[in-house]
This record gives sequence, structure tokens and C-alpha cells, in this order.
Amino acid sequence: MRTAAKGKPDRRVFDEIAALATEQRNPRTMDLDTRDVPGILRAIHAEDRTVADVVGAEIPRISRVVEMAVEAIRSGGHLIYAGAGTSGRLGVLDAAECPPTFGTPPGLVRGLIAGGPRALVSPVEGAEDREAEGRAAIRRARVGRRDLVIGIAASRRTPYVRAALAEARARRAKTALICCTPLNETTPPVDVAIPLVVGPEALMGSTRMKAGTATKMALNMISTATMVRLGKVYENMMVDLMATSRKLVERGRRTLMTVTGIGYEEACEALEHAGGSVKTAIVMVKAGVTRAQAEKKLRVAGGFVRAALEGVGR
Repeated sequence: MRTAAKGKPDRRVFDEIAALATEQRNPRTMDLDTRDVPGILRAIHAEDRTVADVVGAEIPRISRVVEMAVEAIRSGGHLIYAGAGTSGRLGVLDAAECPPTFGTPPGLVRGLIAGGPRALVSPVEGAEDREAEGRAAIRRARVGRRDLVIGIAASRRTPYVRAALAEARARRAKTALICCTPLNETTPPVDVAIPLVVGPEALMGSTRMKAGTATKMALNMISTATMVRLGKVYENMMVDLMATSRKLVERGRRTLMTVTGIGYEEACEALEHAGGSVKTAIVMVKAGVTRAQAEKKLRVAGGFVRAALEGVGR
């Protein structure tokens, strides 16, 4: 049984939402309900194909956010995402992937979502409208001047996100915004705003579609580029991954074999001697040094494998 929509009439909010780029009708899909299944899918796919170019056009702004993230983490701060609904879930997802992929400590990259953990799997009524909750989430995270807080809001107007960003700025943290509508005078004040203007969705207002895809792409770029710049990658391989599953254990062995040319059994033995660290094992094998010597080389090199191996084999 359906429940009637709740809430008092609010013409100001109605007009504000009606004007958003993310809430317009798409003239290319006006006949969506008349198409057969392949036709529906082709229409969605045609819209999705436009997303990559939109994200690519914003690389200068995305680059600035990466630089801020690197600076934050190097100075002892954190990278924090704040969002509601789909936007919040995408932020939490990106943060959750960082420890196993890049070996980051818990909490270094974190996601805050309106409504808390319960909102990850089911909607929490009215959560995105609670400004007080946005501010409280930033306070609970103990955000400070070394941190970077990235608000994620397809519409740019989400009260929870705007309040979180305002609280972060009040605490002198760096701030950024990822949205999917053009910037204007109502854009919350942040250090960098990234407008991923993908246009109307195939299904009007369903920002889990193109807007969600664009947001996911931008978050992938931000976190991955940040970790590359922090020395978590050698060539194009993950060398700080956490072996939390059989797949990741074997990926670590394969990475070591690929970089050094050694066989499977030797890779198993080298990783055991390296305490499970792919980075350390690479330096041990390629430089022909002990674990202690390899760890020292990595410390001196700031964690960068390439720099730790400088001069080896020349």
C-alpha cells in the first residue's frame, strides 16, 4: 500500500527545484514509455555516452581538488566526503574502497551520508533536508584545518551538504563541491566547485543515472590520482593493497612477479620475508637488499617505489 507524500506546500522550494538542470525533461526520451526493451536501453546508453566528455572538460578543477587532497593527507589531515542519497552512497563507496586498494588506514578517507549508515541500504525520510545533521556530522568527524571536505550534491542545493560544507569552512578546512548543475550565485562557497553538467536524465530527475555516473567517475579520478601522488602506485599497479582476501593475496603475488620477473614460488617466499608488503618485496628483489634495507629505502623515498629503486640496474 502506498503512502501519500508528506510535507507542507513550499512554493519557494518547488520553484528552486523546477529550475535545476537535473530536473528538466529530456527531449530525446519523451517517448521512453512507448519503446521496447532494446529501445529503452539504447536511449539510456546514448545518454550515458555523453558523460565522459563532460567529466573530461572538468579535469582542471578536478586536478585542483586532487592537489588539495594530497596536501591534506600529507599534512596529517583527512579526505572526507559528505552527501545524501545516491551522492552520499557514492562517497561512502569510494572511501570504503581506499583501505583494501591502497592500504590506507581506517578513517583517512571517509564518507558521511545523511541519515547515517542505515541510509546506505534504504531511504531515510527527510535526511537530506536536515541541516543540523550535516553540521553535527562534521563535528563528530572532528574536522579541522588540515582536512579536505568534499560535498557531493547533484542538485547543488542539498541542505545537509550545504550545512556540512559551511561547518567545515567554519573549522578552517579546505572544501570542494561536486554537483551536476551549473554554478551560480546560490552555489555554496567552497575552494573548488566541480560542475558536471550532464543535462537532463533519460528519466526525468533520476540523478542516480547520468549524474551518478559522472559523480562516480570524478570520485574515482580524485581518489586514484591522490593515491598515485602519495606513492601508493608503482607504474600502473597497486603496491600498497591490503591482502584481505584470496584474490588480493594473489594479486599482490602477481604484481611482484610482473615487476621483478620472478616465478610464483619465489614471489610467495619474497612476500613472506617482506611481511606481506608488496612495496617492500619489490625493492628487496630488484635492489637485492634485506627487508630492513628495503624499508629504509622506501622511508627515504617517501614511500615511492620508483624513487627507492633509483639507480638500480643502471
